[in-house]
Amino acid sequence: MPLSSEAVLFGYLGLYPDHATVAIALATLGNTAGGMTTYALGRLVPERTRHKLDERALRRLERYGSPATFFAFLPLVGDALCLAAGWLRVNWPAALAFMAAGRLARYLLVAYASGLLRAA
Repeated sequence: MPLSSEAVLFGYLGLYPDHATVAIALATLGNTAGGMTTYALGRLVPERTRHKLDERALRRLERYGSPATFFAFLPLVGDALCLAAGWLRVNWPAALAFMAAGRLARYLLVAYASGLLRAA
């Protein structure tokens, strides 16, 4: 059963606030691995399927390159962004670093919100 990783992290931090560092690291690692799996699948997409990919994501990725993958955590466009990055053969180590940074930022915000709500 699919669950939002943010909701799981938020709930976990509510129960085990002392494990925040490990929980954030594991959430970031797992979600980044998923993004890079989608990136790898994008490398297998044939050129003739361009019309099926999200044109907005492709244009942004062609314009900004690897740094655009920072936003791969966003709903709706995130998976398309990862797929397009692989399809366009964006530098994978840079894409990995930017994807991880974006996901880490998201999970740090969730952890911060978890602490704020617990303190209230």
